[in-house]
Amino acid sequence: MPRHADPELEERILKAAHVLWHRGGDKALTLRAVARAARTNTPAMYRRFKNRQELVRGLLLRIGKRTREEFEASRTIEGIAEKYVESAVRQPNEYQLFYAYARELSPPKGRGRPRPIRESRPNFALIEKRLSERLGGRPEEHTQLALAIWATLHGTTTLLLSKSIPDGHEEELRSACRAAVRALLDCADTFPETKRTRRTQIGRNVGSPAERESGS
Repeated sequence: MPRHADPELEERILKAAHVLWHRGGDKALTLRAVARAARTNTPAMYRRFKNRQELVRGLLLRIGKRTREEFEASRTIEGIAEKYVESAVRQPNEYQLFYAYARELSPPKGRGRPRPIRESRPNFALIEKRLSERLGGRPEEHTQLALAIWATLHGTTTLLLSKSIPDGHEEELRSACRAAVRALLDCADTFPETKRTRRTQIGRNVGSPAERESGS
């Protein structure tokens, strides 16, 4: 009788890869080791992931989805920022290896302007969306501010995980990060995209001189 495909195998493979990655880092993530941990064999692995690169990409998407669920639970940028750092400190291997391979999520670079970041990074798109809800305008009008916030969070997290900050100053760094995020939000108008958005909104609210005179 023909063998039936295991509908849960792919998820089992990704779970096993995630555990190996979390425990042993990059060196632990071999197709043979993942197959053994998922209670399957390498031919079955290759039927679902043709190489290690595809497996890593599947793992990145899985991690990104879980991170997005954590972010979506926070309705504010400050809450997302806190989740970002907390998650990385709680799972340092996962964070470091995600960024070591994050380029796998980016589309191939073609001619002309690169594709918007939001198209390949849903979590970045979520930050843009939260900014638009808070500051007005469309999400794509807050890309530079979102990049500044991301850079602040990633820089803080990298300092913490690499232990570059002297012992005993970790909370001071995190407090400075919170203050930096608040400062970026407070001076959002200094970013060209946000400034244009605010100017347009003010123009709509004020109206033309003729409209003001007529009371319309």
